[in-house]
Amino acid sequence: MQRKVLGRIGAVSRTLLVLGALSFCAQALAQSSVWVATKDSQSVYLGGTVHLLRPSDYPLPTPFDTAYEASEQLYFETDIAGLSDMSVQARLLQELTYNDDRSLRTILDESTYQALTNHLGTIGMPIQMLEKFKPGLLVSTLQVFEFQKLGFTPQGVDAYFNTRAIGDAKALGELESIDAQISYIADMGVGNESEFIRLSLEEFDEMGASMEQMIDAWRSGDDELLDSLFVRDMKVEHPRLYDSLLVQRNLNWMPIIESMFGDSDTEFVLVGAAHLVGEDGLLNMLRNKGYQVRQLD
Repeated sequence: MQRKVLGRIGAVSRTLLVLGALSFCAQALAQSSVWVATKDSQSVYLGGTVHLLRPSDYPLPTPFDTAYEASEQLYFETDIAGLSDMSVQARLLQELTYNDDRSLRTILDESTYQALTNHLGTIGMPIQMLEKFKPGLLVSTLQVFEFQKLGFTPQGVDAYFNTRAIGDAKALGELESIDAQISYIADMGVGNESEFIRLSLEEFDEMGASMEQMIDAWRSGDDELLDSLFVRDMKVEHPRLYDSLLVQRNLNWMPIIESMFGDSDTEFVLVGAAHLVGEDGLLNMLRNKGYQVRQLD
């Protein structure tokens, strides 16, 4: 069972940037989560993705196809196909579980451990099965089960376009290594494990409604709402996680994205929607450096 759970982490590791308790009033907006940045006649498309979707969420908004058809190369957060490699799975097991005398029992306070035990009981999973999971892997695994109950599958925007680009023989690139993504998950909740897991369990209770609202916000491309209702909350409630998962990674990605303006190809960069919006988002970073950024209708 543990091996089966770990096998899903390739998809799970990309969900964390678009989760949260969102509120959204549906609007008939003719926009999407796709932008184009231009400078000196060179263009780069940027698409905000949701890493897990339901079959009913397809087809994707038309601007995704527009950007895809106009691009010769696609860039993702990491090597999506490589996440399924057996050697990667071995590294996941090594880095995301405790290999010493630590366990969830020893690192969590009593009330959080009991709340976790109760939650696992509702889905028929004994806590002993996950006892050696680090908080990042634990929360990611539980998110997978919650998403599955809501009908979501790993066939999100990233996986869809990765498969499509391979079929069309388009060039693929990544913004960071798989090992970097593993490290981010391994560091989640370190130093405040009980609070991190407790807050995550509370969010599971509202996941059904929040995901429906988040999908609506993403499809309409309302970057202000995505920022105010998710990114800002993360900045306040989990400042360390916000800095490591969003800010620092965006700063690392910017030189790669800027280098795309120096070649003759057109690139389509697909990253979790939370990486694009807000004051520390990629769109604002590009604007601050003099690039023209507009949203595709």
